[in-house]
Amino acid sequence: MPVTYPRVAVLLAACNGIRWIEEQLLSILCQSASDVTVFISIDPSTDGTSEWCTRYAATNKRVEILPPSETLGGAARNFFRLLRDVSFEGYDYVAFADQDDIWHEDKLERATHAIQAHGVDVYSSNVTAFWPDGKTRLLDKAQAQVRWDYLFEAAGPGCTYVMSQQVASAIKKSILANWADLQSVSLHDWYCYAFARSRNFKWFIDPKPSLQYRQHESNQFGANVGLRSLILRYQTIHDGWWFSQIRLITRLVGETTDPFVQSWLSMERVQLLKLSFSAWRCRRRVRDKCLFFLICWAAALFGVKGVRPDPGSDRRAES
Repeated sequence: MPVTYPRVAVLLAACNGIRWIEEQLLSILCQSASDVTVFISIDPSTDGTSEWCTRYAATNKRVEILPPSETLGGAARNFFRLLRDVSFEGYDYVAFADQDDIWHEDKLERATHAIQAHGVDVYSSNVTAFWPDGKTRLLDKAQAQVRWDYLFEAAGPGCTYVMSQQVASAIKKSILANWADLQSVSLHDWYCYAFARSRNFKWFIDPKPSLQYRQHESNQFGANVGLRSLILRYQTIHDGWWFSQIRLITRLVGETTDPFVQSWLSMERVQLLKLSFSAWRCRRRVRDKCLFFLICWAAALFGVKGVRPDPGSDRRAES
């Protein structure tokens, strides 16, 4: 009898990716022990990405191109569009893919096996970042999950996420209900992690890397390594982006009524000082717990630009 493999819908967001997308697609379509269909959403591009993908899909029935869209303006909006528009009927799992990485041949096989073996709903993993000069570095995101980490960080790069059809369908429902507000969410992987954890779906973070995570000048968000990266991330905190995203995601996943969340959600000075002492249950990595403590104190003492009441905070988040 023929062997039946898990059916996986891979959602690939593309934009000006002509330099890398062929190598990435090859690594996805060559996955072991997986029945893969790739759905590509192309943010209007100027380098021929759309034309190339259209020709590629015409000769490969496992690749489907979504109809042209208006300018989406970022990876998060592109992935939200994929989650909204792709039908998951008939698929066992749904995975995210960036246009410029290189997947290990057993990425999906390992992910689907882990979901079944650990009795979980979603899988993510560490990655190996690599640069044009040949340098590589393991990005370790596999620390133990803590009570509230999902309101303050993602589970690692979204390109490693593999979720059950049940989780993907639940996220789709939330996207349809909150489409307008989600246009202000900058990181789809953070939102999906927060949504899944807030709904008590079980998540496994694999310490073994599942892909080569390409670093280049066009990365919207790359590896968090080096002094330049630290400075850029501090700037997003000082400018209020990080705190604003925390409040927005917290509202969208419906966690605003929890007493712990209410104790800091207004981001007032005293609230931030109190929040700093809960760092141990807000971030996973020890280094990040320490930074979280310092960030809360710095924000309380010196203020944060641009953090104002969430204009939608009086609306109930829908699931």
